[in-house]
Amino acid sequence: MRLTTRATYSIRALLDLAMLSKGQRASVRAIAERQGIPAPYLEKLLIELRQAGLVCSQRGAQGGYRLARPPRRIPISAILAAVGESWDPSRAPQERASAAVDWVTVALWERIAQRVQQVLEETTLEDLYFDARSWQAAQNQEGKFVV
Repeated sequence: MRLTTRATYSIRALLDLAMLSKGQRASVRAIAERQGIPAPYLEKLLIELRQAGLVCSQRGAQGGYRLARPPRRIPISAILAAVGESWDPSRAPQERASAAVDWVTVALWERIAQRVQQVLEETTLEDLYFDARSWQAAQNQEGKFVV
């Protein structure tokens, strides 16, 4: 499975927000600069994430975005769904198989699709956050958080 740019940028933006102190907000520009995401594109993604209930926004001088719920309660599958992405096993055979070998292949792809979906539902933003922090510590890059 390869994540699209939309999915990757959405996850990176939410990980950036996960770094904030409770109640703190970040502007689109600040997130875009830290994560290297074009601000206009990020703004569109954040609107979709807000509509899905994953982030909250506030206008004004003290405004910006923050997570709508704790990172441990945001599964990756919800992030993907919010921006119109999902794992699509389109490479798997979809036609009715005529031989036993084809049925085995179809059954295998169905199992793979179920497992991938399970991982996306069970893995949370918090899991990715701790994975990223561990990787950065191992690389001696603790002071800078760019996914």
